[in-house]
Amino acid sequence: MSKLLLLSASREGRTDYLEHALPMIDSFLSESISNILFIPYAGFALGYDAYEQKVNHAFKGINKSVTSIHQYDDPIKAVEEADAIAIGGGNTFYLLKQLYDNELIDTIRRKVNSSTPYIGWSAGSNMAGLTICTTNDMPIVQPRSFKALGLVPFQINPHYTDYQPPNHNGETRAERIYEYTCANPDKYVVGIKEGTALERDGDKLYHRGDKGGLVFRDGEGIRTIKADSDVSWLL
Repeated sequence: MSKLLLLSASREGRTDYLEHALPMIDSFLSESISNILFIPYAGFALGYDAYEQKVNHAFKGINKSVTSIHQYDDPIKAVEEADAIAIGGGNTFYLLKQLYDNELIDTIRRKVNSSTPYIGWSAGSNMAGLTICTTNDMPIVQPRSFKALGLVPFQINPHYTDYQPPNHNGETRAERIYEYTCANPDKYVVGIKEGTALERDGDKLYHRGDKGGLVFRDGEGIRTIKADSDVSWLL
């Protein structure tokens, strides 16, 4: 029975780091869980120690803490013994490469599918989908595969926005996702806007937050998800 909280972003507007997400994280985690295994690979440019410190500073607000996986000699054992797992944002390609290089994909999948809570934001939410093919990031490294954790049976696009800068001639986000659905007509893509999240509890899936989301699939157009609604049909 999977238990997932997949946040679009670490910030909403001008809020402090994870500020908007803390009430959702606090509600999601049981009181018995005080320390979370944190996987910082996506934020490699910041530095793993600095990233761990940054998340811990935010989590103080809900009396939780994280320990980064890079502090452990055996990352596989760290996952197997974790009470909860969190994967932060950054570059999705670098994150996935590190998960493969450390042989963690199958271990995390088994652990989360056995009811260990999983929290992701941005790249960490992308990682819960079938593949990372709908990330917004630049492919700065080449992972072994684009296949991700597959904790949900669809694609995720965090930071979804309809905004098009004036006089900008590049493709919109919707056009990019449309290309994916044309090439993969059997797959759903869920666009989650900043400030919102998807929460899975077993066979139930909910869209959390005060903004709606979007679902894309070839031949079905764009479907709107209402704010704070049950979207279990996606499972």
